[in-house]
Amino acid sequence: MVPLLKIERCTIRFGGLTAVSAFDMAIANRELVGLIGPNGAGKTTVFNMVTGVYQPTEGTIRLNGEALNGLKPFHITAKGIARTFQNIRLFPSLTVFDNVRAAFNLHLKHGPLHALTRGPKFKEEESAIAERTKELLQIFQLDRVRDVMCKNLPYGDQRRLEIIRALATQPRLLLLDEPAAGMNPTEKVTLMRLIEFIQEKFDISVLLVEHDMRVVMGICKRIYVLDHGVGIAEGTPEEIRRDPKVIQAYLGEERPEV
Repeated sequence: MVPLLKIERCTIRFGGLTAVSAFDMAIANRELVGLIGPNGAGKTTVFNMVTGVYQPTEGTIRLNGEALNGLKPFHITAKGIARTFQNIRLFPSLTVFDNVRAAFNLHLKHGPLHALTRGPKFKEEESAIAERTKELLQIFQLDRVRDVMCKNLPYGDQRRLEIIRALATQPRLLLLDEPAAGMNPTEKVTLMRLIEFIQEKFDISVLLVEHDMRVVMGICKRIYVLDHGVGIAEGTPEEIRRDPKVIQAYLGEERPEV
C-alpha cells in the first residue's frame, strides 16, 4: 500500500550548513505520528520542506504517490496538507468566524467575476461556506465567540482556532508544530484529547512535533526521532523510551523522563 506521506532521503542545506540529512519518513492513512528531537534537531525544517516553504536539496517528498518537490505552499495545501505553527499565525483583526471562513477560499469553485457580480452561484457558495464554518466552530465549541476578534481570545482558544482554520482547508494530513507550547498541564491534557478527536472525527493523518514527551508518548502510535538533522530512531513509544540513541540525544547517558 502506498503511504499517504513518503519522505525519501531528504537533505536540505543552507550554505555550508546541513540542517536535515538523508531523512526518511512514511505516514499511513489515518495514522497519528510524532516527530521529536532536542532543540535545533531540524523538526520544523522537516515541516517546512513538507509544506513547500523550503525545497529539499536532495531527496523526494510524495503525497499519496505524487511528488511535491518544486510546488508552492498553496499548491501543497490544496493537495491536502495543512499545518499550524510554533507561533500562532491568525488574522488578529478578523473575527473568529472570518478567520475560519478565509481558509475555504482555497477550494472556491467560482472566480473573481462571480464575486464582482454577486450572482446566484456566488451567493450559493458563500452560504455553503458560512454553514460549514458554523459547523466547525460548533464542533470545537467556539461558536459562542464567533464574532470576537481573534486577538482577544484566550491563548488556548487561539490554538484551537488555528487548528480549526487548518481543518477548513480539508486536509488529508495535518501537521501540528508544538501545539502544547505555552500551555499548563491541564490544557495539555485537553489538547491531547482534542488531537485524538480530530484524527478520528475527520479521518485524517496527523504528524505532531512537540517537546512535551508526555503529550507525544500519550497519543502517538509511532514516533520518529531527529538529532542534528539526522534520523536516529523510529518506533512505538515504548521502543523510543528504551532506545539508547534517543536517551543519549536527550540526556547523555541518562534515561529521559517520558
